[in-house]
Amino acid sequence: MKDLIIPRDNDRDMGTPAREGAPVTLTIDGFDITVPEGTSVMRAAAEAGFQIPKLCATDSLEAFGSCRLCVVEIEGRRGTPASCTTPVAPGMVVRTQSEKVKKIRKGVMELYISDHPLDCLTCAANGDCELQDMAGATGLRDVRYQAPADGGMSNHFEARQNGEANPQYVPKDDSNPYFTYDPSKCIVCNRCVRACEEVQGTFALTIAGRGFDSRVSAGTAADDFLSSDCVSCGACVQACPTATLQEKSVIELGTPERSVITTCAYCGVGCSFKAELNGDELVRMVPYKHGKANRGHSCVKGRFAYGYAKHKDRILNPMIRDSIDEPWREVSWEEALGFAASRMRGLQEKYGKKSIGVITSSRCTNEETFLVQKLARGVFGNNNTDTCARVCHSPTGYGLGQTFGTSAGTQDFDSVEHTDVVIVIGANPTDGHPVFASRLKKRLRDGAELIVIDPRRTNLVKSPHIQAAHHLALRPGTNVAVVTALAHVIVTEGLMDEAFIRTRCDWEEFQVYAEFASAPRHSPEATELLTGVPAAELRAAARLFATGGNGAIYYGLGVTEHSQGSTTVMGIANLAMLTGNIGRKGVGVNPLRGQNNVQGSCDMGSFPHELPGYRHVKLPEVRAVFEQAWGVEIDPEPGLRIPNMLDAAVDGSFKGLYCQGEDILQSDPDTKHVAAGLAAMECVIVHDLFLNETANYAHVFLPGSTFLEKDGTFTNAERRINRVRRVMAPMNGYADWEVTQLLANAMGAGWTYTHPSQIMDEIAATTPSFAGVDYTLLEEKGSVQWPCNEAHPGGTPLMHVDGFVRGKGRFIVTEYVATDEKTGPRFPLLLTTGRILSQYNVGAQTRRTGNVVWHDQDLLEIHPHDAEVRGVKQGDWIKLASRSGETTLRAELTDRVSPGVVYTTFHHPDTQANVITTDFSDWATNCPEYKVTAVQVSLSNGPTEWQEDYASQAQRSRRILPAAE
Repeated sequence: MKDLIIPRDNDRDMGTPAREGAPVTLTIDGFDITVPEGTSVMRAAAEAGFQIPKLCATDSLEAFGSCRLCVVEIEGRRGTPASCTTPVAPGMVVRTQSEKVKKIRKGVMELYISDHPLDCLTCAANGDCELQDMAGATGLRDVRYQAPADGGMSNHFEARQNGEANPQYVPKDDSNPYFTYDPSKCIVCNRCVRACEEVQGTFALTIAGRGFDSRVSAGTAADDFLSSDCVSCGACVQACPTATLQEKSVIELGTPERSVITTCAYCGVGCSFKAELNGDELVRMVPYKHGKANRGHSCVKGRFAYGYAKHKDRILNPMIRDSIDEPWREVSWEEALGFAASRMRGLQEKYGKKSIGVITSSRCTNEETFLVQKLARGVFGNNNTDTCARVCHSPTGYGLGQTFGTSAGTQDFDSVEHTDVVIVIGANPTDGHPVFASRLKKRLRDGAELIVIDPRRTNLVKSPHIQAAHHLALRPGTNVAVVTALAHVIVTEGLMDEAFIRTRCDWEEFQVYAEFASAPRHSPEATELLTGVPAAELRAAARLFATGGNGAIYYGLGVTEHSQGSTTVMGIANLAMLTGNIGRKGVGVNPLRGQNNVQGSCDMGSFPHELPGYRHVKLPEVRAVFEQAWGVEIDPEPGLRIPNMLDAAVDGSFKGLYCQGEDILQSDPDTKHVAAGLAAMECVIVHDLFLNETANYAHVFLPGSTFLEKDGTFTNAERRINRVRRVMAPMNGYADWEVTQLLANAMGAGWTYTHPSQIMDEIAATTPSFAGVDYTLLEEKGSVQWPCNEAHPGGTPLMHVDGFVRGKGRFIVTEYVATDEKTGPRFPLLLTTGRILSQYNVGAQTRRTGNVVWHDQDLLEIHPHDAEVRGVKQGDWIKLASRSGETTLRAELTDRVSPGVVYTTFHHPDTQANVITTDFSDWATNCPEYKVTAVQVSLSNGPTEWQEDYASQAQRSRRILPAAE
């Protein structure tokens, strides 16, 4: 009989994880099947199309073997082993449907059902319940056993049905905003507990009690799912085979009947999801098991926080007003676009061609971002285009471009599974990139070592079952000094990979760099007073990274949002080249992008000096490509960045702005300056979902569409181009790319796109790194990583494998230059900012979901010593003041921060944390220095005068006239 070899490209649960190994052939129920060595008998059968009954097994978890439902017979072996825990062997002969195993399975199912409420018709999991399915699969039609005499769960159920009291009854836990826990339906399969451990790595769940009293516990007896360590990632809900853990949306809306695979619109991990629906009503988001970035996992935001899409605050009709002092008037799309176009053309006629510009969005698709920068260059006739990506990660583009020759990370996320030593610098993955963090924590539990470089003690420093080998708690602003000190140890102790450097890098430039790094002034001892990092700890960390095997560096905004952000990125690249950690699995330099399409917005030419593909606008051969494609002449002079636009607006020369999907008033630094710039403009067009803070100063509001209402692509932090698919019709009538096209055509452009695939075809035709990308390829492969072109038709998971893009890797001297932002008697503390797991960026989306239960306001973390000196107690209202401004918020006393350092988030507009931050920025890219602000903290009685004035202005600016009858 011919071997049956089955591909794995389906969405069925195969019971146990896939394995890699030499092929092994066995016989299952008379069929010869070939699978990799190490595969379980259960999975081998599943791949051949034979479904062995199971309850405790699922292919996202390691085999457990507790339910005894998957027993089989194997020739030559005694008994009936569990197929989930039995690996295949050459020549093995397996019977999955013998009378013996069928009798055992039916008996096992009887025991499960005897202790389970039989309310299937009204159960939320009806039609989506594995216990129900397995009862059918085993042919169970009757239960012989009575309920346990000591009051098992069946007694609990019957008591509830009869209105009787039961001392052992455990009520439902509805504390979590997104799912319920019903212990009466628990079969103690342990899948939720194992998912919390193996997939998420939080270890929040256990099994408490014995026998019929066994049940899942979310902590101590006093804990529920809200108060416990549970992070609401949904892994337990997804793993549960019954309705024990069930989404509240399914309870309310019913079992979904169809699904659409799309990509999450939160952070830069780029998780793939199945949006499951009834008709066009979204019931739940389920992480897609074949998603190459998330591998079937999710976080609380992507899994549950999609309710903002139908929130009552959403604006669905276009609005205009002549002055920001007036209330909004709802108008037709035609009138709004005509008003906007005539205003913008009028400004150009009066003040010149360069008096208007655009801001692209890192939340929108590649195709939408491409059109917005095309609007500036091809319709406005200037290069005044910028994006929030410059405000967060432009030093990545500059630093990696200078050293490696390309402006992106070197690896895919799978690479972390092969690393031995990880440096996490200026990033907090458990809060900002939680799905990647779960994969990292799994690797750390398997034996990899971790070095954390951060002023704050993040969860990665120490949490259940992981602990960093070294935490270098540096002073904010001293990144360059610490990175160079690490290089000093590696060079002076001869720990560098000389063979790699001679072969792959410019040897002469390395010698110059080595002489620089070797200087005594860069030693850990010499820099300790500056950085606050103990010399011995830094030396030990440097030795570990240089000698510990595959070394990977992951970094975030704590690196880039500094006056020396670009210098630090180049220093990180130097470390990777010094140790030969480039060009293979388990190594590399990996920026963790903040928003879902930060990488894509950079790729699409959102910067004023670069056309799509990171090619300078001054190059005539580059301009010629777009001039031929667009039929227009492109200005060779770089345009204005956002700070320059605001400066020019205050000066009177910049008058009009089209801002798509960004809230610069809340997210950009020096809020007062942003407000002054916006107030000075004569036409501000905001294209967004809600009346955000920037819209306070807008004259035109064009309602946007969510990621659920559009087609397109996002590019994540690993350069992965993922499809975004329309799940439901746009509630406002148009996807965002259509709105931009309507505006362009109102200004005379004559664009004729009918689908985002046509925009991607134009991107591919003009951008070398995207040359091979089209929707057909993305449908076939699921996703690809650029560069994807003739040389790399399937994409490029690992960069710089045989050589750097620029040829030889370039070592660059990284001289530490202190920021101009200095502490002193008036402002003795250093403020740094960041994010929290439950909220996202400026909170416009997550604040309109159940996530507010975990974080309803920004808090200031302050060390108990600094608090005591100032008379501040836990929860006190305090005033946070800098040279730029002041605000008030509540104090959180914690030793997560060191004395002299305070920390806050920026998710809530009533705090407006960026009124505190200064206008200092990175020397190369103008990326704002959010992470270093000199401040003072003092007790307060309530909001500052500025906050009260701001709130009053915001309330006035959001008035909307009643629609005309």
